[in-house]
Amino acid sequence: MALSGLVEALNIFLKYGDPAHPTHCEHDELSVCVAPSLVSAEDRRRLEELGFLPGDEGFKSFRYGSA
Repeated sequence: MALSGLVEALNIFLKYGDPAHPTHCEHDELSVCVAPSLVSAEDRRRLEELGFLPGDEGFKSFRYGSA
């Protein structure tokens, strides 16, 4: 599950907002600018299965980074 997992994760994030600058990639880490506090526990669990972990300012994934 590569591209389909990323698309699923982005659709989950979209439920919680549509920021003008939604992503950032640095040091092989993809960040999505959606506040973890807004995301339901069920969606956080699914995002973790898809490779996204909550961080200080959003969610981060090494699975979908730049490398």
